[in-house]
Amino acid sequence: MPPTARPHSPRHAYADTRHGQIHYAEYGSGRPVLLLHQTPRSWDEYRDVLPLLGDEFRAIAMDTLGFGASARPQQPFSIELFADAVLDLCAALALEKPVLVGHHTGAVIALETAARAPDLVHALVLSGMPYVDAARRKTVAEDRPPIDHVDPAPDGSHLRALWANRAPYYPPDRPDLLERLVRDALGVLDRAEEGHLAVNRYRMEDRIGLVKAPTLALCGALDTFSLPDLPKITEAIPGARSAVLPGTGVPAVDHRPDLFAAQLRAFLQTL
Repeated sequence: MPPTARPHSPRHAYADTRHGQIHYAEYGSGRPVLLLHQTPRSWDEYRDVLPLLGDEFRAIAMDTLGFGASARPQQPFSIELFADAVLDLCAALALEKPVLVGHHTGAVIALETAARAPDLVHALVLSGMPYVDAARRKTVAEDRPPIDHVDPAPDGSHLRALWANRAPYYPPDRPDLLERLVRDALGVLDRAEEGHLAVNRYRMEDRIGLVKAPTLALCGALDTFSLPDLPKITEAIPGARSAVLPGTGVPAVDHRPDLFAAQLRAFLQTL
């Protein structure tokens, strides 16, 4: 009997949580690997990573609560709220010892989840994660302009502003990557900036020491936003390893899914 053909696209589904339904896409079978995206993206950030992991793992990319096709709660966004939904999704899908993988905002959510439920998480991959402490919170509050906030304009010029805000961090020869980000951002335009604000309110210095899972801190070599924090992360998590992805930056996941997936696989094969 010939082997069953692997599907060309992931399976989509919803799971009930205390804050409403969570949308997710999955590919493959085996140990669960739960993938968490950056603000203001959706599961789509991982669409090219899913099949690269799916021949060995059950790769699941969820829409963070409030983003993509997941429910949007009325209360202010917070990392703790986002982590509630991750834990509820794990319970709803009966995920045993999942690997948590997060990129930028997703990495902070993954860290909080691992800190809160150390016996649940098999391993942790933190990609492009900023180190958020009192000094950073002060700097961001005083000096950082909004990342994704734009005011809607009748002539549509806010679409150009949204593109321009992110363009410096994206490769100029890959406008398709910015198109994907803008499409996701438009779905949460009125609250897109809240994901970034949630990160910068988070008291990471109080939580990171609670992480017990084997950890890989990963960052793109061109990610000037997060790369300087890589040593702080590995210092704060005993035994954490680090790796740098060459030739890519903030959009490392969808820009170089091959490098991203290869680093994940190499790390998990050592556990």
